[in-house]
Amino acid sequence: PTEEEQFESYKEVATAMEGKPVIIRTLDIGGDKEIPYMGIVQDENPFLGYRAIRLCLDRKDDIYIPQLRALLRASAFGNIKIMLPLITSMDEIREAKALISDIKKELDEKNIAYNKSIEVGIMVETAAASLLADIFAKEVDFFSIGTNDLIQYTMSVDRGNVKIAGLYSPFSPAVLRSINRIITEGKKAGIMVGMCGEAAADPKLIPLLLYWGLDEFSMSASYVLKSRKLVTDTDIQSLKDMEEAVMALESESKVRAFLEERC
Repeated sequence: PTEEEQFESYKEVATAMEGKPVIIRTLDIGGDKEIPYMGIVQDENPFLGYRAIRLCLDRKDDIYIPQLRALLRASAFGNIKIMLPLITSMDEIREAKALISDIKKELDEKNIAYNKSIEVGIMVETAAASLLADIFAKEVDFFSIGTNDLIQYTMSVDRGNVKIAGLYSPFSPAVLRSINRIITEGKKAGIMVGMCGEAAADPKLIPLLLYWGLDEFSMSASYVLKSRKLVTDTDIQSLKDMEEAVMALESESKVRAFLEERC
C-alpha cells in the first residue's frame, strides 16, 4: 500500500478510537508472516533471517519511511503509538528513531500536523532484548512482550515443529525469568509494559504477571471477559509467596503443576 493508503487506514482507526491508545506495530514480515508480492527471497532459516525491523531499515525509502510518515500524519487524529518489532540492539532503536525525527522535521517544514510527542516503543521478543531491557527501557516509551517469539528464541524451539512442541511453553523457568526481568526493568524506568501473545490470556499466568507489575494484557477478543474477571478478583498482595515459590522451581513441569494447583 502507498503512504496515502496507509495514512487513510491509520486515520480511520485513530478517529474511531476517540483518543484511546492505538499501538501500531511497524511492518513485521518474514518468519511465519509472508507477503508474496514483496518479492523477498526465502531464507534458509526465516525466523533468524531477513525480517521485521531488519528488512525495514534495509529498505527505508520504499517501505519504512512511507509507513512512518503515514503513522505520524495519522497521529494528528488520535492517540497513535509506534511499536518497533524484533529489536535486538540499541542501534536498531536509534536508527528508527532518527528516521522518525527526520520525518518530523520534514512535516514541520510543510506545516503538516502530527503528534509531536508521539510515543515509540518496542516489541521485547528476543533473548537479546530481554538481556538489554534495562538499557532499552531508558530509550523507549513502552515495552510490549511478544511471548510467542520470546519463547521460541529463549528455548531455541521452532513453535511450528510438533516433534519438539513440548519445549515451547511459557511455563519454562527460563521464559518466566526473562519475562520477570523485562517487567522489572520497565517498571524501574517508569515505562508501560504490556504483553501480547497467548501467554497474556493464560489464567494460570495472569496472577503472576499482575504481581510482577504488567500494565497491559493484549489477547483475542474471546478471552477478554474471563481475563478481566480474573484480574478484578485477584488479590495481588497475596501472591508474594506464590511468586517466590515459582521462581525457585527448576523445571517446566513443576512450574505448570504448581500454577495449576494454585490457580
